[in-house]
Amino acid sequence: MARIEMATDQAGPGTQAGSADALFELGMLYATGRDVAADLVTAHKWFNLAAARGNAAALTRRIELAREMSSDQIAEAQRLAREWLQTH
Repeated sequence: MARIEMATDQAGPGTQAGSADALFELGMLYATGRDVAADLVTAHKWFNLAAARGNAAALTRRIELAREMSSDQIAEAQRLAREWLQTH
């Protein structure tokens, strides 16, 4: 969890405010493993949040990613997204 928060802090002020584009970029970082360890659960979480804020590309990426994940992984990503919403 600390790694996620650190990545959020480093992503800039748009992420702090929950900008859909900034959240999408975090999803891309974790989906591709660019600058962070690849993590499908975390990527899905960020795509889910970005899609909820209106980023259409995030919706597409989240669907694609979900095809590679187990139902338990998807449930974990959704739980993490809900937790993030409660604190931001």
